[in-house]
Amino acid sequence: MQPLALTHYTLSTCLGLGREANWQELAAQHGNLKPCDFETIDLPTWIGEVPGVDDVALRAALVDFDCRNNRLAQLALQQDGFIDGVQAAIAKYGADRIGLFLGTSTSGILQTELAYRRREMNAEGKPGALPDDFRYAETHNTYSVAAFVAAFLGLRGPALTVSSACSSSAKVFGNAARMIEAGIIDAAVVGGVDTLCLTTLYGFNSLQLLSPEPAQPYGQGRQGISIGEGAAFALLEKVEGQAAPGTVLLCGVGESSDAHHMSSPHPEGMGAQMAMKAALATAGLTPERIGYINLHGTATPSNDAAEGKAVHAVFGNRTACSSTKGATGHTLGAAGGVEAVICAMAMTHDMLPAGINTKALDAGLDVDYLLENRPAHIDYALNNSFGFGGSNCSLVLGVVR
Repeated sequence: MQPLALTHYTLSTCLGLGREANWQELAAQHGNLKPCDFETIDLPTWIGEVPGVDDVALRAALVDFDCRNNRLAQLALQQDGFIDGVQAAIAKYGADRIGLFLGTSTSGILQTELAYRRREMNAEGKPGALPDDFRYAETHNTYSVAAFVAAFLGLRGPALTVSSACSSSAKVFGNAARMIEAGIIDAAVVGGVDTLCLTTLYGFNSLQLLSPEPAQPYGQGRQGISIGEGAAFALLEKVEGQAAPGTVLLCGVGESSDAHHMSSPHPEGMGAQMAMKAALATAGLTPERIGYINLHGTATPSNDAAEGKAVHAVFGNRTACSSTKGATGHTLGAAGGVEAVICAMAMTHDMLPAGINTKALDAGLDVDYLLENRPAHIDYALNNSFGFGGSNCSLVLGVVR
């Protein structure tokens, strides 16, 4: 594929709002997970909550979209001059020539959960209809976040939401690249947004996947996931002429759907291997050219074991890798976008982030897992995002030197 430039990009997680706040915490090997105190949830687990989401007010014309997911989307869009970058792209290409491709898992389902609490009793003494002010299409609906962001930014090009669990906001890079290559659009806003809700936390608890302590990806004795929320956005444009040093490029996208099991990965990571190999192939690179892998690394015993085997099969044990979910929590449908931006920051800051919380690497995983930050001057990084049902996506990002 022809490389595309990430001309603007931003992320917001429990580590903070915008790139600088997030990078400072990663550089200091700090996380911001906390014991779960979200809503009425009573579970012995840890979460990553983005600061300030509850204080966001949507503009009056978009008030029907008001829900936690769209409030986080707006908060994240307001960081790192991203809105100005998009407006400059609109002036250059036209609003109808910029696509919008976003990933989420549960969208604004919290709004439905809250609406159910407010149902009035009917004449038979049973819960009745949902409140009249509940707006399913603008909040809970999976397309809600794309509709909101398109309206907020003033975009009129093709827009869609991908909801393929934890690979959602990685796969959107592929959607955008294909539409740009086909000539349907000239540029694209890609990314993902996912927020905390009762369904996600109780759902993962029912699968016995939540950790009672901060997640320890790839760690000996790891016990499961710490759920987080987050948002990330990037503006993709064609490379015109000679890209300036420091420009981050989308070089390759690899996708696979192994459908091994609804919630468990193939034990040898066959789908993950296919996605990583496809990403390398589309980038025209050999495994030796990759200097860092941001692992999917959820900290569940089976997922990390499968991914570790897959990484070893493709890269051996010589490529530096880590999972940043120990710092941010697992941001689910936003993870692909969040961790793509972390890869971009790692390359432009010449430092590979450690996997925090993990004290000792699982002896059965033969990979070069970073327990400390490592200064390194690398040209390419790979980002893994693997979802339920065997929906896998790997991205290759590069930086112009």
